Amino acid sequence: MSVVTTPVWFESSRPMSLGLMLPIGEGSHFGETPRFTDLIEMAQAAREAGFEAIWLADHFLFENPEDGSVRGIWEAFTMMAAIAAAVPDVQIGSLVACTGFRNPALIAKTTETIDEISGGRFILGLGAGWHKPEYDAFGYPFDHRVSRFEEAMQIIQPMLREGTATVEGEYFQARKAVNRPRGPRETGAPILVGSSGDRMLGIIAKYADAWNTVWHADTSRIPDLLAKVDAACEAAGRDPKTLIRTAGGNISMGESFGIRPNAFQGSAGEKAQHLHAFREFGFAHFVCGLDACTPATITAFGEVIEQFDALATEREG
Repeated sequence: MSVVTTPVWFESSRPMSLGLMLPIGEGSHFGETPRFTDLIEMAQAAREAGFEAIWLADHFLFENPEDGSVRGIWEAFTMMAAIAAAVPDVQIGSLVACTGFRNPALIAKTTETIDEISGGRFILGLGAGWHKPEYDAFGYPFDHRVSRFEEAMQIIQPMLREGTATVEGEYFQARKAVNRPRGPRETGAPILVGSSGDRMLGIIAKYADAWNTVWHADTSRIPDLLAKVDAACEAAGRDPKTLIRTAGGNISMGESFGIRPNAFQGSAGEKAQHLHAFREFGFAHFVCGLDACTPATITAFGEVIEQFDALATEREG
């Protein structure tokens, strides 16, 4: 399998498109659990405010290390499919789906199906996972996560791009697995991977269309991270310019439910400048984690997006 030379990604009229992290866990919506109707309302508010993408986390639970309390989370792929069917005109993706929770060939099939449901608006965000309590609770192995991730990518990527995969790995196998019927895109959905580990960056350079880094309160760490990404691409024999760069950060909207730490604070203009600082580093997309995230705060963020767009117009002029 050759490294990616022509990445799959969605078109945007902005130099850096904007996405919203949608809360799907207990205690994350007005301090309560967001119901499906709440998620639809927030997704619709995001589209109207000017966001171009909706992102959902893929977790089963979070365990508080201090007291052992557990916070549950809706299953991501089911919710993404439902939201994709109900809310048009926005991209929808996982940030990020854990390859340790599902068979990789099934991930490819599920991705193709959601891409069909959405009319070609799905983005498959992937990662190796990190929260051990949910692995233990659901009976998934936590060992060799990067090796398992690499084998999973060797199955998922060709199934989405070529429609078939044959891999005899130590952890996963695919024996002439086919990804049919195909959805609306001949090349399948984009693959985004979130990680900054050295070995993971090498895998990203080989198989991913886009790289993601979160959650940043400012751009202080960005130059070093971008240098690592470029080096990983060059080591893999890939032109660094062919890897889409995406980032994300938490942004304070006044009221907090304690879900999104280290949030950037400031006026609408200062928040627009904050986003613009990432755009100047060449990022193609930025994921906003609003604290708090409600229909009202999403709508209010529309002013930030307007000023963000105005900054781009000023700089182009």
